[in-house]
Amino acid sequence: MFPGGGAAPLQGRIITISNGVITDIMPAEGIRPGRDFQPVRHFDIVAPGFIDLQINGAGGVMFNDTPDTATLARMVSAARRGGTCHLLPTFITAPGTGYTAALDAVAAWDGPEILGVHLEGPFLSSAKPGIHPREAIRRMNDDDVARLTAFAEVFSGRLLLTLAPEEANPAHLERLNAAGIILFAGHSQATGSQIAEAAEVGLRGVTHLFNACSQISARDPGVVGMALTDSRLVAGIIADGHHVDPDNLALAAGMMAGRLCLVSDTMPTFGSAMEAFSIGGRQVRLVDGRLQAEDGTLGGAHLGLDEAVRTMVLQAGVSLAAALDMASGVPAGILGLQDRYGRIEVGRPASLTCLDDSLASKAVLVDRKMSGGEGGDAGV
Repeated sequence: MFPGGGAAPLQGRIITISNGVITDIMPAEGIRPGRDFQPVRHFDIVAPGFIDLQINGAGGVMFNDTPDTATLARMVSAARRGGTCHLLPTFITAPGTGYTAALDAVAAWDGPEILGVHLEGPFLSSAKPGIHPREAIRRMNDDDVARLTAFAEVFSGRLLLTLAPEEANPAHLERLNAAGIILFAGHSQATGSQIAEAAEVGLRGVTHLFNACSQISARDPGVVGMALTDSRLVAGIIADGHHVDPDNLALAAGMMAGRLCLVSDTMPTFGSAMEAFSIGGRQVRLVDGRLQAEDGTLGGAHLGLDEAVRTMVLQAGVSLAAALDMASGVPAGILGLQDRYGRIEVGRPASLTCLDDSLASKAVLVDRKMSGGEGGDAGV
């Protein structure tokens, strides 16, 4: 059992759960399964539940295409295959105020699996669109700010907004931050000084570090350099073997201890037989594990967080305890939910990701529901 926070594992532990809450953690030695408690399943590795801050689709559905609770249910179910217990469904750039449909869908969700919503665009830089439809990228206006802050003030979950800070009015950023909206830079050509100025008025982090953003140059740190060196900033990173070189994964993990989290950026192909879909009219295909448009542009990822953990451990040389924390404790802290998630402790909600020795997800437990197991009072 990995308790979380990057701490070393505790060997031979039994976790007991009642009414969706962890009630005890005890050494297995001397315990009599079937008499002292009702066992559910045994796992090689039990870790704090994975939290994915960026997931665009899964299970054959794309959040942008049909932003409703049925789509969310499909995404939640498919994401479990990669060990994800909780997530922020991500709505990418769409024309006009299309993002309001995503806000309405997440507000209607009832359950602990979805912790909020991630809007990635449309307030991005047309110089760094990636797979986002360039024609729908635009600057934020006063009406957008009013709409987003009004939503945040009544929404019980978290709202993460990815934008290009160099394209935004600093007063807008300040208002959004004051409303509790988590601001990330992404699809941005910002200079280091522009990122620093945005951090002064509320910028908290960077979306998919190294991808679709300004890089380090001899005379400017860009978005990447600021994320690596500014302790005020956190970042998500896609560890799928396609988006970021393993040496850069290792560099970021080494320089951003406690500030770097794993995200999947996954798409409808994950957890389904689908091999192609479209974004903004552009066809995206799964080719040798890589999602790409016809011109080779990356179109999200085909990735579970368990695979991202494996990549960090096997290719980037990160310790397993640290990699698991990057999938659980760090994102929990980014959302301000570190008192509920990211650690296995008595009294906390039962949120567990269970893996085998190859670091493949075998089951997830959220509240009283275990994928592949039985609900109710249990020992794990």
